[in-house]
Order: sequence, then C-alpha cells, then structure tokens
Amino acid sequence: MRDIAPVLDRWLSARTDGAASPTPLALATVTRTWGSGPRRPGARMTIGPAAEIAGSVSGGCVEANVIEAAREVLASGKPRLLDFAVADELAWGVGLACGGALSVFVEPADPGAVAAARAGMEAREPVAWAVCTGGEHAGQGAVFRGGERRFLSPGAAEAAEALGSVAAQSLAAGTPQSADTPAGPVFCDVVLPPETLVMVGGVHIAQSLARLADTLGYRPVLCDPRPVFASESRFPGVEIVGDWPEQAFAAVGLDAGCAVAALTHDPKLDDPALRSALDSPAFYVGALGSRGTHRRRLARLREAGVPEERLARLRAPIGLPIGARSPDQIALSIMAEVVAARNGALPAAPAPRSEEPRPHEPPSDETRRRPGRRGAADPAGGLVIGPGNRPAGPVAVRRAAPGAVPRALPREIRCRRR
Repeated sequence: MRDIAPVLDRWLSARTDGAASPTPLALATVTRTWGSGPRRPGARMTIGPAAEIAGSVSGGCVEANVIEAAREVLASGKPRLLDFAVADELAWGVGLACGGALSVFVEPADPGAVAAARAGMEAREPVAWAVCTGGEHAGQGAVFRGGERRFLSPGAAEAAEALGSVAAQSLAAGTPQSADTPAGPVFCDVVLPPETLVMVGGVHIAQSLARLADTLGYRPVLCDPRPVFASESRFPGVEIVGDWPEQAFAAVGLDAGCAVAALTHDPKLDDPALRSALDSPAFYVGALGSRGTHRRRLARLREAGVPEERLARLRAPIGLPIGARSPDQIALSIMAEVVAARNGALPAAPAPRSEEPRPHEPPSDETRRRPGRRGAADPAGGLVIGPGNRPAGPVAVRRAAPGAVPRALPREIRCRRR
C-alpha cells in the first residue's frame, strides 16, 4: 500500500480542504491469487472518475477490466468482487498472459478507513485493514493499529467480531489473510512498519545507499560519531544518530526488521558495530571490504569472543557480485542482497575461513612468506608454479631470460622473477 500512499494523502487533503464536491476514488485490492502472477494479496490500485490510476493489481494483465469495473462502482456506490480464473492456454483471451488466477475487490474508498490506515503507517505501527468482500456486509470494514480498532464502517456492528478476528490473525502472521466467517468472506491486509537499514559510517557509498533504501521503502538510519561525515548537508532527510555503534544501536533498537551495513573500513567503528549486530535479531548483517580485509576482521572478532555460529551470519564482502565499481553500483549490489535476505531468497553464506586465500586472489604477505606455498623458485629466475597459479593441464615451459615474459604461455603462468 505504500506505493499508493501519496495518492491517498492528496485525496484526503483535498477532502479536508473543504471542497464542495469531493472527488470520489475507487480502491481495488488483490484478495486472492492462484498459480503465477506478478502481484500478491494486498496489492492495491486507485482509480479516479477520469480513469487516472496509481499502483497495480496484476502488473498490467487485467488493469483495463478493473478500471471499467471501478467506473461502475463509483457510479453505483456498490463494491464488486472480480474473479479472473483462466488456464494458461486461455490466458490471452482474458488478459492474464502469465496464466494463474486472481480475485480483485473493488470498492469506493472510505475516507475514514484511509485516514486511519495512513495515520498508523505514519506512526510506524502495524496496521490491519479488514473488509467484507461478499454477502450482505460487502464493503463494510475496520482498521486496526497495533491490535486496537481505530475505525469501523457505519452499520458494520454485526460484522465487527468477524473483522476483528481476521485482523488479529493477519497481525499475528504478519501477512494478508482471507477467511470465511459468519459475516461472509473477509479479507484483511497488513501493513507492517518499513524495514530499517542501519548504515555504519557516513561514507560516499552510504549517500547512494540511503537514497536507494528510501526508494525501496526502507527507513535509512546513519550511525556515525564523526560530525564531518554524519551531517545533514551530506545526508538530507536521513535519520542520523551521532553516537558510537553500541549507543547508536541501543537508540535505534535493532529488531528482526533491521538490516545493518558496516561501511567505514575502520575497525574502531566496524568491529563493535558488527559484534552488536551479530548479537541482535537483525535479519541481515554485512560489512564492506575485500576478502583479505574480511579475513583480518574475522580474526579480530574471533579474538573478541564472537562465536562461529554468529560469524556465519556475516555477509562479507557485502553485496551481490554484480561487478559493481561506482558508489551507486555498490549501493545497488548491497540493497539487492538486503532485499534478497528479507525475501528469503539469499543463499547461505559460506563458512568463515581465515587460513587460506581464495584461488583467484593474490596471497597475503604472510602467506607468501610461508615455505613451499608458492612452489620452488628457479635460482636463475625462471618460472614459479604453486597452488595459487598451477595450470589445469600439462604445459611446455621454456626457460626465459630473467625478466622476460614468454608469449607462448598463458597469462596465468607467465614467468616472474623472485
């Protein structure tokens, strides 16, 4: 519902401004889906009298039919339940090119219900909006904020118990619910407070990340005790907590709806932030830095007593591997990984390793100093082949002059002089 919130706010504002003839508005809501489909239950679309629309209920498949039904609903004042149920081979004829089926409830928007729902969303409270979709009580609804009823349609006293029961189930599950009740079929949508992205460090990437998080409906919060980095001019409109990580996290309140991204590369800030985040119910914890940086970070965290099962939660290097280079691209890779984690689509992180470098990664100075790790060096300055650069198959090697690069050999096994 957040995608149509600006339209609902403008509509409410026009009504409170004392317009002589308030513009009516139809509200279409997906109540059930079967099979494939781009939108899930709770997806909404608003339709004005001149067919001006916002949001969508199917990604374009059945919107034209819904708009026509909305015009009839606005003219008659009576809600309608639309069922689009087709087989794949019949999909094009009805508009569901992706197959599957869905039900869409179209009703005249009730300003009382809309105002109650928007007030709960602005207060960052869980909102349940229940409505009867059929029977004699069709169109009657109720809005609950944090389990407390804040709105009930006029004349809906007989349906109040059924509406409250389905709303309680939806709030407990945290997802929209449909149920057949003594008052008829009821659908309840749930709008939970937005997820929070806590960024540790007011670096350049954080500026891009804050903008993208806001676009995706996340609440961006910046934690950085350094005023030169954490300033309103650098992060306009972003909530800034100018404390060290432990105090900042206590002020924010890390919960299961929070993601944490450590971005500073500074152990004085990142390490305590990660220790606190990994000990919290945050659904995502990631840290910026190379694999070498991460190995050293893991060593420090282990030394600080962080158990292995918590270290296994840490995503580093942060972000999905999309070859990102610029701050905007890196922010995109980070948000993609955060969204995947929130949607349960993120593969398990590999087990933390601190002893061996990856095969495609240059060895650290410590590894390079270990005897026998890179193979035997030719005293005359010839080829050195070891575990980090051993070719997949046999190769013919000719001795080259010191410092020369044999052109006939693959780049991965060119000569190097120690």
